[in-house]
Amino acid sequence: MDTDKAEQLKAELQQWFNQAEQLIRQIPPNQLYAAVGIVLLTVFVFILVRVFKRTISNTVVLTGLSGSGKTTLFYQLRDGSSHQGTVTSMEPNESTFVLHSETSKKGKIKPVHIVDVPGHSRLRSKLDEFLPQAAGVVFVVDALEFLPNSRAASEYLYDILTKASVVKKKIPLLILCNKVDKASAHTREFIRKQLEKEIDKLRASRTALSAADITNEFTLGVPGETFAFSLCHNKVTVAEASGLTGDISQLEQFIREHVEP
Repeated sequence: MDTDKAEQLKAELQQWFNQAEQLIRQIPPNQLYAAVGIVLLTVFVFILVRVFKRTISNTVVLTGLSGSGKTTLFYQLRDGSSHQGTVTSMEPNESTFVLHSETSKKGKIKPVHIVDVPGHSRLRSKLDEFLPQAAGVVFVVDALEFLPNSRAASEYLYDILTKASVVKKKIPLLILCNKVDKASAHTREFIRKQLEKEIDKLRASRTALSAADITNEFTLGVPGETFAFSLCHNKVTVAEASGLTGDISQLEQFIREHVEP
């Protein structure tokens, strides 16, 4: 019985195929070629749009040492509030939203996917989960307590700048000097120069290690030249902010430069 049904289905399919073949032969060649060309062009455009959409990211990653104020900045971006009393994050804060400063704007505004990655050394591996999809990275520095932490900050920043995901995609990075509202906070120019000096020392010491001990896939700067952020594979800029007072205009400008509204 099953064999009879299969033979019947086969015969019907063959009949449909013959009818389709006859119809195609009745179509003038020029019209047929044009129809095929339109179908192929439509498929190509569809695939191109899908691929292009995947490559456009709206993710911005906040990272830096623990206590630098990343979570406060996250809440300022989302809610326009410092959320005083926040504690050190043990898990990434992750949310997609329209920047608070843009909520009153008219028209369609593209939301931003902000990820606040914990700064504790044991939790930094979580950064690798988000870097490949990042449109930009914000490295937050505590401008008030910078000097005691300059070495640790430089080491963490060095590791980020030499990651394959950052170098190959040339992900832009903003060094954001936070807490500049305090009178004793260091200026962004001072912080930039100190970070460059520390990274220059790190570069020399790590280059001297055997290849087996080097975990970074790329080196920084130009051999024989003093290190400067301008020599990085990706664009590195320095800005200031105050998460406590809500002065985050330079941070928002960086975000909108790389995630268009």
